[in-house]
Amino acid sequence: MSGTQGVAATRMNLLRSQKRLARVEKGIDLLRRKREALVTELFNLARPAVDARALIGNLAAGAYPLLYRALAQQGYMECQALGWPSRELTVEIRARQVWGISVSDITSRPPLARTLGARGTPPASVNLATAEAARQFEVFTDLLLDAAPREMLIRRLGEALAQTSRQVNSLDRRVAPDLRAQMATMRRTLEEREREERLRLKHLLKKRAPRG
Repeated sequence: MSGTQGVAATRMNLLRSQKRLARVEKGIDLLRRKREALVTELFNLARPAVDARALIGNLAAGAYPLLYRALAQQGYMECQALGWPSRELTVEIRARQVWGISVSDITSRPPLARTLGARGTPPASVNLATAEAARQFEVFTDLLLDAAPREMLIRRLGEALAQTSRQVNSLDRRVAPDLRAQMATMRRTLEEREREERLRLKHLLKKRAPRG
């Protein structure tokens, strides 16, 4: 039995095992509370995440056919030229802790959706499919940036929940039972020694008793 071998059956070791079991049981309780809090946090994030994923999926389902139509109508080279120069985006990120988990939030970023004029694209050079594809992909990217911190948090919380569950199971199903079995073995051994000692003492007293 793991954790029970090589431990001498002494009252000091029994006391140490009792203290260790108390710490393990306290740890199990704290980890269970943490697990419940992580589950609650995940449930609170689940509905917004599902809604955002559905919105992103619906937008992608509309944006990609428009892109294919724009490529078919204007050609790859012309569409690529309309996208030049590339746009640089600057975002501000703030780190924070959620149940000891490091996560990041996007605190500031410019809006991505623009008009044709803001893109610097002459209206005459762009057909309707190309303009609408550009607009939808800018909105698409906006939604992805909004969803990214939440998706990362959900992933990290899921990993922490799995790790916490493993820790609870290990302590509750292996460490604590091993300690209880170890303590039971030590108690039996100590009780047996006490019985043997009483018998020896009784025998000695009987031998020393004066004979009438």
